[in-house]
Amino acid sequence: MHELGLCDAVVDAVLQRARGRRVTGMRVRIGGHPVDAAVVRQGIAMAAMGTVAADAEVDLVLEPMHVRCAGCGATTPVEDHRALAACPRCGGIDVVVVGDEQVLLESIVVERAEGDVSPWMPSSC
Repeated sequence: MHELGLCDAVVDAVLQRARGRRVTGMRVRIGGHPVDAAVVRQGIAMAAMGTVAADAEVDLVLEPMHVRCAGCGATTPVEDHRALAACPRCGGIDVVVVGDEQVLLESIVVERAEGDVSPWMPSSC
């Protein structure tokens, strides 16, 4: 279950950027990984327990993996396991997975630290 390691890494990045300030939200983009959104949200919540990111809202953006068919040239999103074996458009079996696999912490929302007078913009990695 690679989602748990992914969730630990996301929370580690959030905590590093928060620098001790309470985190109220985060936006995470996952591309090309076949993950279950509910599992990722739960994993982030578990990894954040007892930290300044506990109970933070998670805005999760999932971008599906894609396959390209050598036969018809179509590039289509993988919506189920069958697309990994045959082109959803023409049924051809000469398909390859294309695109980047990425996990990106796009932003975090933190409470202002006491005495902090400068505006703080969300951070992305």
